[in-house]
Amino acid sequence: MSGTIPSKTLREVDVEELTPTNPFVKLVKDQRIVEIPELTLESGVTLRNFPIAYKSWGNLNAQGDNCMVICHALTGSSDVSDWWGQLLGDNMAFDPSRFLVICLNSMGSPYGSFSPLSINSQTGEPYGPEFPLCTVRDDVKAHRIVLESLGVKSVACVVGGSMGGMTALEWAAMYGEDYVKNIIALATSARHSAWCISWSEAQRQSIYSDPKYRGGYYPLDDPPVAGLSAARMSALLTYRSRNSFEKKFSRRVPSPAQSKKIVRPTMRKPATVSEQSLQIHNDGHTPSSDMSQKRSSVSSSNSGDSLRSLSSTTSLSSATGEVKEVKPAQTYFSAQSYLRYQGSKFIGRFDANCYIAITRKLDTHDLARDREEFEEDIDLVLQSIETPALVIGINSDGLFTYSEQEVIAQNMAHAHLEKIQSPEGHDAFLLEFKLINELMTKFLREEAGKFMEAPPRPWKGHTSLETPTESVFGEVEEVTNW
Repeated sequence: MSGTIPSKTLREVDVEELTPTNPFVKLVKDQRIVEIPELTLESGVTLRNFPIAYKSWGNLNAQGDNCMVICHALTGSSDVSDWWGQLLGDNMAFDPSRFLVICLNSMGSPYGSFSPLSINSQTGEPYGPEFPLCTVRDDVKAHRIVLESLGVKSVACVVGGSMGGMTALEWAAMYGEDYVKNIIALATSARHSAWCISWSEAQRQSIYSDPKYRGGYYPLDDPPVAGLSAARMSALLTYRSRNSFEKKFSRRVPSPAQSKKIVRPTMRKPATVSEQSLQIHNDGHTPSSDMSQKRSSVSSSNSGDSLRSLSSTTSLSSATGEVKEVKPAQTYFSAQSYLRYQGSKFIGRFDANCYIAITRKLDTHDLARDREEFEEDIDLVLQSIETPALVIGINSDGLFTYSEQEVIAQNMAHAHLEKIQSPEGHDAFLLEFKLINELMTKFLREEAGKFMEAPPRPWKGHTSLETPTESVFGEVEEVTNW
């Protein structure tokens, strides 16, 4: 159960106000949504009366300085208990008996904050592809407004991994050590790399290429699910490592239990070599119309003259035989079934326009961008941050490399760098709970000792939290249980 905090100045938004155009908001239980009267984005666009969602655990102290802000990753939500639950609870890194633990949903996300699913008051329709560009800095500005409305005077620590780590760094760069007392950044970067930008682009192109995308003006009941699913599959590959996949899947076929999780189209037993070849070739593709119509349309597009011309200059190939005579080589593997399952799962909890908006946000991330006082030099910006920081990198992370964590820690005056040895790639920041909890609690005892050593206070909720058997919002997507 979330902590109870009165909002002093911001209007509370009823979830029912958002659900007619946003079915995803109800996936997050017990969160609060407030309306921010006005904010001018980095782009110069001024937003009025827009929502920000958040969820909290614990209570704010009388001084208003025991707030711990948790920043979620790309497709995460405000529900920390869902995707980082093993760090949340009494005497854990995220201790609600000592901190007001709060996670605010980023703009562009479909889970309650301002997004492409929000209604544009000028048109009466969802913003869709007309959603304005929102950056990480815009999120930080919006989230601070919410914190101030709750009586927060300063932030004891900001914690985040991946996109959340970007947000944590921006908190420190924007407001300094007087307001942000500590930060913990995991598996992140000071600026989004060309490698990461390229992956974002490839994922967006998957969505654009879906005929149902319709330039972003698709109806909610017929979204571009094939494109979004493909984008998710590509993203999942960047979250792991090659060795992680090889160890988990190798060239094995799906087990009976795995096969039950992903439904493959039922096809009749092929009667001819051509039918067999067609089924193998298109396995994993759900056609938008009857495939039998395709042969006639292709044939009609080739004129008789062109075929006669071809046959007079070269021999025509043929493929014959009986299907039962030869067993085809294996073409369906456990790794494929995993990706298909996760793609199908993802389209039930995310929106394509929101995915595009969030990946654009990632691409804009650069601590040095438009900071002319530092000549847009990333090292100088990092050197200007005096906030104590714990930077955690992963040796096998191919998306946000360990060397990027070294750049952050080496330039920040009061940063401590830790390396996680894990074969799991980028997702290790969501998997290596025990080690991460130890590193975080050690840092907090050293830098936020007055809170960690304070007597625990009762809060509305459990004294310890169990990790859900299946995460709804976590990037890790249960690969370890596949």
